Amino acid sequence: MKFGTTLKNCRHLLECAKELDVQIIGVKFHVSSACKESQVYVHALSDARCVFDMAGEFGFTMNMLDIGGGFTGTEFQLEEVNHVISPLLDIYFPEGSGIKIISEPGSYYVSSAFTLAVNIIAKKVVENDKFSSGVEKTGSDEPAFMYYMNDGVYGSFASKLSEDLNTIPEVHKKYKEDEPLFTSSLWGPSCDELDQIVESCLLPELNVGDWLIFENMGADSFHEPSAFNDFQRPAIYYMMSFSDWYEMQDAGVTSDTMMKNFFFVPSCIQLSQEDSFSTEA
Repeated sequence: MKFGTTLKNCRHLLECAKELDVQIIGVKFHVSSACKESQVYVHALSDARCVFDMAGEFGFTMNMLDIGGGFTGTEFQLEEVNHVISPLLDIYFPEGSGIKIISEPGSYYVSSAFTLAVNIIAKKVVENDKFSSGVEKTGSDEPAFMYYMNDGVYGSFASKLSEDLNTIPEVHKKYKEDEPLFTSSLWGPSCDELDQIVESCLLPELNVGDWLIFENMGADSFHEPSAFNDFQRPAIYYMMSFSDWYEMQDAGVTSDTMMKNFFFVPSCIQLSQEDSFSTEA
C-alpha cells in the first residue's frame, strides 16, 4: 500500500482523532491507473460508506468523498467506471445526504495529449519457452522476439518502475492482415533487467528501424529523464489536424507571439526509418 490505511485500521485512527480533537471531514480513496477491474470501485465505495458510519459513531459529521483519480485517457474506461459507480453513489451517498463528491481525473485529461513514438534499435530471436507461463504467446515451435527500443524506464516509461501500466503499442508500418504474429517482449536501451516495458505481446516480426506507437502517454512520460547513461528527453512535436489549424488561423491564434514559439507538424506525419530518436506528440 503506497499511502493511506486499510478499513481495519480506520476505527483506531478515528479514535485517535477524537482524542486529539482533530476534525475528520471525509474519506478519500484512489484506484491505480494500472487496475483494469472496474469492480474494485464497488469495494472502495462500500468501504468508504463503512468509514462514514464509523465516523458518525464518534460524533464526526463528514461531508466529503473523494473517489481519487487513476482514470486513463480512454473514453471506454471512463464510461465503464461511471457505469459501475453511479448506481452505488445513489445508494451509499444519495442526493440530499449533504455529502460532496469529488474526483481527481488529472490523468484522464492529460493522457491523450501525448503519443510516444519509439524506434527499434536491436532485436533478438529467442525460444518461445523463455517466456513465463500465463503470458500471451504463440506455439512453442515458433520463434519469439526480444525488441530493444530507444526509450525505457529511465526515460518516458519511468512509471513502469512503480506501476504495471498497460502499454501495448501499435506498429507504425503497413502489414498484411494474415501476417503471422509472434510472441514478443519490449525492452528499453539500458541493458538493465528492470528496463522491461512489455513482458509479452503478439506482434508481427519487426526490424531495426521500425517504429512503435504508444498512445495516452501524457500523464506519466512528460518529465525530466534520469541521468542514467545520459539519456535525453525525447524530441517533442506539436501536432493538430488541418481543420483545427485553419480554425485557429481564423480565430487569429496562430499569429499570437506564444504560438510562434511552437513547432507544429501536420497530423498525417510519417516517421522515416532513418530517424532514430523517440518522440512525443
